[in-house]
Amino acid sequence: MKDYPDRMTAEQARRFCKDVLDIVAQIPRGMVMTYGHIAVLAGWPSHARMVGRTLRYTPGAEHLPCHRVVNKEGRTAPGWSRQRILLETEGVAFKPNGHVDMQRHLWELEGV
Repeated sequence: MKDYPDRMTAEQARRFCKDVLDIVAQIPRGMVMTYGHIAVLAGWPSHARMVGRTLRYTPGAEHLPCHRVVNKEGRTAPGWSRQRILLETEGVAFKPNGHVDMQRHLWELEGV
C-alpha cells in the first residue's frame, strides 16, 4: 500500500517537512533535484507532491533555493516564470523543449 499524507502522524509530518527543507538547503548552485528524489530521501517515496506543498506553504521556505527543485522531466513549476530566470542566472542549461538539461544539472546526494 502506498503512503499518503493522511496516514502520517503529526510527528512524521513535522519530520518530513524538516527533512525536505534540509535537503533543499543543500542543493548546490547550478544544480537541480526532483520532487520525487527529495521525497525518497525524506523517507516517503510516494510523496513527491507533498514536497511541492511543503516548499510552497512552509514559512521560511522562500529563503531556501526552492527554484532548484523541478519535476522528473526537468519542467519548472507551473505559474512561476521567475524560476527559469533564477536557474539560468546560476548557469543551468535548458533544452529546446524548455526543460532543464537533467543530464548536466541533476544533483544526487552521494551514497543514496
